[in-house]
Amino acid sequence: MTEKPSRLQATFVPAEDAIAWWGVAELDDAIREQGLPAGRPGVCRLAVARGDEVRPANVPVRFADLDAARHGLLTLDPRAEVGASVRAWRDAARLLDGDNPESGDEAFGALGLRMPPAAHAVLDADGTAIAAAPTLLAQFRQAVATRVLLRGAAVTAELRPYQAHGVAWLNARPGLGHGGILADEMGLGKTLQAICMLATRQSEKPHLVVCPTSLIGNWRRELARFTPTTPVIIYRGASRALPATYPPGTVVITSYPVLRKDEPLAATAWDVVVLDEAQQIKNPDALASRAAAQLSATVRIAMTGTPVENRLDELWSILNVTSPGLLGTRGRFRQRFVASIEQRRSATAAAALTRMVTPHLLRRTKADVAADLPPKLYSTIVCTMADEQARLYREAVDRAFTAGLGAGIERSGRVLALLTALKQICNHPAQYLREDTAAPGLSGKFDRATEMLTEVVEQDDRVLVFTQYRAMGELLSKHLGTVLGVGPVPFLHGGLATERRDQLVHAFQEDDDAPPVLLLSLRAAGFGLNLTRASHVLHYDRWWNPAVEEQATDRAHRIGQLRTLNVHTLVTGGTIEDHIAQMHENKRGVAEIVSGDTQAALARMSDDDLHAVLDLGQGALA
Repeated sequence: MTEKPSRLQATFVPAEDAIAWWGVAELDDAIREQGLPAGRPGVCRLAVARGDEVRPANVPVRFADLDAARHGLLTLDPRAEVGASVRAWRDAARLLDGDNPESGDEAFGALGLRMPPAAHAVLDADGTAIAAAPTLLAQFRQAVATRVLLRGAAVTAELRPYQAHGVAWLNARPGLGHGGILADEMGLGKTLQAICMLATRQSEKPHLVVCPTSLIGNWRRELARFTPTTPVIIYRGASRALPATYPPGTVVITSYPVLRKDEPLAATAWDVVVLDEAQQIKNPDALASRAAAQLSATVRIAMTGTPVENRLDELWSILNVTSPGLLGTRGRFRQRFVASIEQRRSATAAAALTRMVTPHLLRRTKADVAADLPPKLYSTIVCTMADEQARLYREAVDRAFTAGLGAGIERSGRVLALLTALKQICNHPAQYLREDTAAPGLSGKFDRATEMLTEVVEQDDRVLVFTQYRAMGELLSKHLGTVLGVGPVPFLHGGLATERRDQLVHAFQEDDDAPPVLLLSLRAAGFGLNLTRASHVLHYDRWWNPAVEEQATDRAHRIGQLRTLNVHTLVTGGTIEDHIAQMHENKRGVAEIVSGDTQAALARMSDDDLHAVLDLGQGALA
């Protein structure tokens, strides 16, 4: 540092969409003395001089709202005894006075050259360096410009600081000449941020939103809620058609199935293309990925809470759509990163990939930016097997290994079939045997789930129950409707029409007479839904990837949730489910962007090792 923090200092913090005051012991008194807005208390990671060294430190600060801070800086007494960093941001505020963020390029360039380190002391995403002054000034101008545009767009939403930063980040993409991935954790308002970006774009071209079919209604409702004057066109169905001309700001909403086969979408010149739940384009060979890459657009934005579910190739596929060429060819990417990270766990390669991706991917977690959300309390309930379950389980394992699992693709198919059978047996023999009714006493998990759900209902709480199998969901629906005495228990799955799904969600959220239990298919309802009325989530069976389960859990743990969310996971002890649970724990210890393919890993095991994993172990029986 060129100046020891003995006077009041100021640093723009983009992630907080605020100016941070810091640098003196009696911080509130110093801020008040200069007539500056106090802001909210917090802690910021800054580079601070300690003697002759500069070190990262968690510094107590006051985050002043950007508009209020600008006003305070503009009225600051020129004789005020403040740090040079405060004076630098006063100069930046003056350059933008009059809400004209595009003015003064030359003046901003000169300011960047003389700005003291204390004015841009905020650390970068890696925590290894401070932001360069010109970079931080550019982000400051973008943040101010975004606020001006939001006021003009009459967006009917009060954005949280991280959301305002997200909109500014999105708005900077076209000027940078590339798109990006908004990868916020589920429940932090990615849809709202994207809507604000669309509402603030000054373009004669229409915008396109591509989402799963089940989310078309949600997008339509959110646009009407937050930007009610936005013209919206739903593009789906056999009679769909695009108009010859579009009113300014028009948003066209369509689905991935339509995108895959629709030529008019590819022939239209779009301004912004938003690809929601971008896991849909994680396979570069899929028709949806190819169609998305061919769309003509000023900028493409992908939105997903899980940019990587299983393999790094998925990250390459999404960025190949939003930022073509960033990661090189697919073959080069595999050689440089996939092999090094997934197979050899190279920290050097992972760090290099992170540096390349970070400018193009914005990721915030609830722990980072929504500390006011109630916590999630996790519990794993280990269930014992009924005798019938154990018999069927052993028979299935013995039959598969006696017949032989083969090699290559044949082995992978047979192992997958065996794993599926064992998971179904763990759920209930009725699912495995394809029976219409699940009787109590034949599955430890089924009986324990019934007990837990009965208790939740008696406590007048609401609960979401996730299963990956439609057949198991239908068995649970029939059984619970009778046992709980709440009428037919609704089951939201991929076979329902969009209108029916919307009805089930609305009833659960708004109707006091609706059943307090909602069954959901993990894949059909694992994204895009807002079900914050639930205070419990129960995962009836295990998915291979914990990120998919977390997405499902976050249907209830999102902005609007006011109570602690109790997350219950059922596991049949000593079985393949127990092994999956252990692999989940191991996955959570690996870098976030790196995951493995669990099914493929099991298929690669030798017969002896695989048999040891699948054989009934301790904990299966009481």
